Amino acid sequence: MQRIYFDNAATTALEPQVLEVMMPYLTEKFGNPSSIYSYGRENRMAIENARKTVARILHAHPAEIFFTSGGTESSNTAISAAVYDLGCKHIISSPLEHHAVLHTIDHLKRTGAVTVSHVKLLPNGHVDMDDLQEQLSSATKKTLVSLMHANNEIGNMLDIEAVGELCRQYNAIFHSDTVQTVGHFPFDLKKLYIHFITGAGHKFHGPKGVGILYVNENVKIQPYIHGGSQERNMRAGTENVYGIAGFAKALEMATANYAQDSAYINDIKMYMMERLKKNIAQVSFNGDPCGKSLYTVLNVSLPKTEKAEMLLLNLDINNICASGGSACTSGAEQGSHVIGALNSNKDNIAVRFSFCKHNTKEEVDFVIDKLQELI
Repeated sequence: MQRIYFDNAATTALEPQVLEVMMPYLTEKFGNPSSIYSYGRENRMAIENARKTVARILHAHPAEIFFTSGGTESSNTAISAAVYDLGCKHIISSPLEHHAVLHTIDHLKRTGAVTVSHVKLLPNGHVDMDDLQEQLSSATKKTLVSLMHANNEIGNMLDIEAVGELCRQYNAIFHSDTVQTVGHFPFDLKKLYIHFITGAGHKFHGPKGVGILYVNENVKIQPYIHGGSQERNMRAGTENVYGIAGFAKALEMATANYAQDSAYINDIKMYMMERLKKNIAQVSFNGDPCGKSLYTVLNVSLPKTEKAEMLLLNLDINNICASGGSACTSGAEQGSHVIGALNSNKDNIAVRFSFCKHNTKEEVDFVIDKLQELI
């Protein structure tokens, strides 16, 4: 029986063309990029070519792109640098952030390095921009604003330009966790007022274990990981050459096909919404799925019944992969902190379905049939 994979916000399948680009660096091109002989130099060239590709696509300068192990390391680096290197003493964030951001901020607060406040949320889960402006205008200490571009659980998208303008106006540092949007939306970093963004290869059909941190050229920070001069003295450790080559290729492919892929995936998302409304009584949706929202994510609120209590397990038994919240906490028997913060109905069960270009409407039909049986 075929497996239906509707958890693409957790990770995506590696594209065959991406694997093809990675293979030489897993086999014959095994040199250390820090070595001076030809084996090393061809690896160094692969990294620098990848950096140029990523910079071109994001409209950044190659010197602003650093390769990391993924979004979590990138966000940890950016937030810590804002505090320890750029002098931020206060952080404005939101309760809906990814744990890579929330736990980093909590740690800095516990050590007494910063004070923290959360921006108010509108009923649909969007950031209250008036409250953000109010907090920035009354801040007495240098402030870091850390708000994600698109929520990984409910898909809500931040107006990143408007937040950037507020940060410019009040001289705040701006970090955005863009893990769900790099590779899914066009970026023009030259036009944005932003100091740090993050990316992870496995969210757009690239490899796991590789990410990027964009550091605006006007910002000078110290390394987060010490021990070597790799990544232009910014990140010690031998580079993940095959991962970096794969990241750049996956980003290139995602960008080239953005218009058709995004339209196709959004069509599947909207089709699933319509089918759910038609076939499941009392279904509702978390966030703002028809408004400013990620085209890949649909967070569904289903009525709690005895059968529905075991819904994710039963979907899995039927070869359907979906998530109860963020996959990064799966296995932990706790409800989603995002859904909890939205004050949604505690008697409902939240399920996240997230789509990619390989999904089909036939798969949606199959899932709807199973949901009818299970609920």
